[in-house]
Amino acid sequence: MQPEIELLTVGRISIDLYCGELGAGWHEAQTFTRAVGGSPTNVAIAAARLGRRAALYTKVGEDPFGEMAVKELRQFGVETRFVGVEPGLLTPLAFAVLDPPEDPPLLFRREPPVPDMQLRPGEIETEVARGAQILWISGGALSSQPSRSAVEALLGERRRATHTVVDLDYRPSFWSGRDEAAATIGAAINHATIAVGNREECEVAVGSADPHEAARLLMARGVQLGIVKLGGDGVLLATPEGQRVLPPAPVDVLCGLGAGDAFGGALCHGLLAGWPAERAVQFANAAGAIVASRLLCSQAMPYEHEVLELMGAPVS
Repeated sequence: MQPEIELLTVGRISIDLYCGELGAGWHEAQTFTRAVGGSPTNVAIAAARLGRRAALYTKVGEDPFGEMAVKELRQFGVETRFVGVEPGLLTPLAFAVLDPPEDPPLLFRREPPVPDMQLRPGEIETEVARGAQILWISGGALSSQPSRSAVEALLGERRRATHTVVDLDYRPSFWSGRDEAAATIGAAINHATIAVGNREECEVAVGSADPHEAARLLMARGVQLGIVKLGGDGVLLATPEGQRVLPPAPVDVLCGLGAGDAFGGALCHGLLAGWPAERAVQFANAAGAIVASRLLCSQAMPYEHEVLELMGAPVS
């Protein structure tokens, strides 16, 4: 019998290539270091690093980069039985230079048709969609067909069960236009109990970049836990009981990439542990800060004792 899945994330995967020269722009970059990446991929890796049984639903290309991605997922302890191989297609690449380090620019090489956009309805059993304790949907997985229909089917089968997460995850280059993204991601919120996004992503999804107003709008759509990431200003946490801004954990930023994914995986860890929302978000905040102080998203994901040490909490 397969072990129970605690977390199922859905969406993109890639091989990420990070410039090794701090402060170098595209024309100065000389060396790049590779790692498996993609936001929902990294969320699953972050949760697995924290000891959770995490699985990823995505597809890679029929190429060496796809083989490399699946191998690294397994090394991180992520369940790969829902990672398919799409014949004849190429696994995406994403390049990053660390200038500025807080918000490094990304250059995506995603030649259509993209493997992780070839998710199709019926590939994941209804029991899996309903049975996972957390379903984490990336907004990017809604950006084109057939993946959009597959994700919408999963959300429908989930029936807004506890811990149905929509990561608002807006990448303009993935969409035909902002209006399409707003309508599609916004509709997905109606199936979520938890929504997570930064100011811009909230503006796309619910029409306001003001954190407090965005949180209010998320709650009005039936979300039970709304999280607006504020970068260096911390995180706004919204529940039916009210709103509160939690300050960031102090670190020296080396590379901002992956911090939000570490936040996501750590948030899932806290929810699975049954922690109150505020404690789970504080833990997630600290995990994100740790990754921001390191290079390489997936390989930078922290262990629980590292997060607790940064928080100043006792380590068991």
